[in-house]
Amino acid sequence: MSEPSAPAVSGQSIVSAQAGAPAPAGRLRTRLTALPHLGLIAALVLLSAVGLATTPDTFATASNLVSILSLAATIGVITVGATFVIIGGGIDLSVGAVMALASVWATTLATQSYGPFMMIVCAVLVGTGAGLINGLLIAYGRLVPFIATLAMLVAARGLAQRMSDRKTQLVQQGNQAIVDLSTTRLLGIPVLVYTFAIVVVLGWVLLNRTTFGRRTYAVGGNPEAARLAGIDVRRHTMLLYALSGLCCGIAAVLIMARTTTGSSTHGDLYELDAIAAVIIGGTLLTGGRGTIIGSILGLLIFTVITNLFILNGLNTSDQLIAKGLIIVAAVLLQRRSLRSPV
Repeated sequence: MSEPSAPAVSGQSIVSAQAGAPAPAGRLRTRLTALPHLGLIAALVLLSAVGLATTPDTFATASNLVSILSLAATIGVITVGATFVIIGGGIDLSVGAVMALASVWATTLATQSYGPFMMIVCAVLVGTGAGLINGLLIAYGRLVPFIATLAMLVAARGLAQRMSDRKTQLVQQGNQAIVDLSTTRLLGIPVLVYTFAIVVVLGWVLLNRTTFGRRTYAVGGNPEAARLAGIDVRRHTMLLYALSGLCCGIAAVLIMARTTTGSSTHGDLYELDAIAAVIIGGTLLTGGRGTIIGSILGLLIFTVITNLFILNGLNTSDQLIAKGLIIVAAVLLQRRSLRSPV
């Protein structure tokens, strides 16, 4: 009895098998591109290398790192709220002015007479209330988000100036607990940085582990499909802007702690910094895609750039030019990624 012959393997099948197996370089490139936020991390590493090369004696010190985190904390809390709004398909230009209004309202003598706890409650309520008004105008009043939040920017800044008579309001000595958020340190890090970290963690959980987060992506990606799926798009949009206002109220508490004041000038151009950080972090301006971690990495990139300009004694106008170029580059990269085939 003859042994069964082995099945013949054609040259074509061998070529197909070889073609189907990715090359080692291709596998490495695929793995690298699959890593989340790799480009942002690389940019931070590059900026850190620049800092070590230009100011080696000051950049890598513990005090400077704490300074970077403290500077990022206030805008970072606002950035968390802005991330939700932009993923949901909206935009909020009023965050800086709302934060200023909340800080002024919380530092009036009438409010301070009730103590630090009521100051915090007042700031949070004022911020949330302003965000809720934005949400109502946009969701139920059918106003374009750009117009509604621009109107809130002007109105909130004007009301803050009216309430404070264009003067800086100091936090009274009896309310030292507010200032302690900035001066008290745990393991060498101010409490306000821990507050920022808590907001980031809660924002990440809300966006990635709850129904609210899934609905946010759905509303931003395709509002009509979300409506047909049973999501109350208007109510959800209103809640997104209320959440942004809540973050502004928390940021007002942090800036009161850092500066020991409430002022109508607080938060000037913060809306642009927050939106820029969100864009740099990979969130689409059209909505439907984005991450909290990406936004925070984008914020840290801007904060480190600001720190490098200060340490090297460079002109502030040059810093603004650099930020503008980074924003343009980020938007162009987004458009290129959207056009490239999957």
